[in-house]
Amino acid sequence: VVLAASQTRDKEALTKEGVKRVLDELTEIGMEYIICDSPAGIETGATLAMHYADEAIVVTNPEVSSVRDSDRILGMLASKTQRAIDGADPVKEHLLITRYSPSRVAEGQMLSVQDIDDILRIPLIGVIPESESVLKASNQGVPAIHLKASAVSEAYKDVVRRFLGEGREMRFTKSERPTIFQ
Repeated sequence: VVLAASQTRDKEALTKEGVKRVLDELTEIGMEYIICDSPAGIETGATLAMHYADEAIVVTNPEVSSVRDSDRILGMLASKTQRAIDGADPVKEHLLITRYSPSRVAEGQMLSVQDIDDILRIPLIGVIPESESVLKASNQGVPAIHLKASAVSEAYKDVVRRFLGEGREMRFTKSERPTIFQ
């Protein structure tokens, strides 16, 4: 089950109690994984999506402003979630880097995976390469994971496998040199 956070103009449409009730009901009917997607930033939708989390995939792109926002989210995961309030084990954090271009990193146009790791210091679950096909898929309403035989689709499949505990090589982090025929 994937739950998208509210995108209404009324930011009070969701409440902690309402979110908890829905999560409890989904758990009662046997859902093993419940994924709460949220908008970027620290508005109500994001804070409610993370409040009852057991695990969090923090999504960032290799730009300083995005990494700084992700750092703020990590602070909130450590202090504002139900686990933090209860003094329980912390939310398990994972880092997902999107829109990554090794060639642009080499040109100094964006942060490297290592730069981001140095700032955020949470386990990397995946790197999604920058691709125009993501925009096309989004405009067509097609999930990027359904882009057949694309690097983006393969990268997302790697993330899912890692999340489920499978060991996978971290791909799409280095520039591929063109062959003589390219």
